[in-house]
Amino acid sequence: MTSSDIVWPRHTERLTLRPATAPDIARMLTYRNDPEVIRWLIKTTVDPEVFTQKWLEAADDPYDHSCVAFAGDVQVGSGMLEVIDGMAQGDAPEGTRVEGMLGYILDPAHAGHGYATEMSRNLLSLAFDDLGLRRVTAGCFADNHASRRILEKLGMRLEQYGVQDSWHAEVGWIDGCTYAILREEWLALREGQ
Repeated sequence: MTSSDIVWPRHTERLTLRPATAPDIARMLTYRNDPEVIRWLIKTTVDPEVFTQKWLEAADDPYDHSCVAFAGDVQVGSGMLEVIDGMAQGDAPEGTRVEGMLGYILDPAHAGHGYATEMSRNLLSLAFDDLGLRRVTAGCFADNHASRRILEKLGMRLEQYGVQDSWHAEVGWIDGCTYAILREEWLALREGQ
């Protein structure tokens, strides 16, 4: 299946995931710019017009599978799955170089209900089951214990702990973590459920 074959919306047990519309993005900006969220993001400020344009363009980008998540009619967060070339290794076997980068932002008003895990699990399904990616990575600040728990619940393993590898405009250099999961690991986890 190719990116253009992906069918939206996607449904989980409690959530509906779909590409963002302009009203969704306006709502997203309110929680994305919440100080409780900003403390966990590298970019502490965003230009609203540029942010909106980037999200609207994502719907037509075959490598960007960004979405918003709704519990009923309530927007609870946003997820990102970006398809990338696996470290520009041009001599790798055909079809094995493709990787994904996973990310998510949850509205703090809806934290603690498992929505980020549920949304991210569906994006991993999209990555491995629909797009046939070989590997997916995700990063977070080392002190973001909630995000680290989410990534571990998804079956992702800690691959790198970077000491002062991430610049945060408000606090300076901080430690970061990179998690990853391979397609065969994802399939084994799914079969074990």
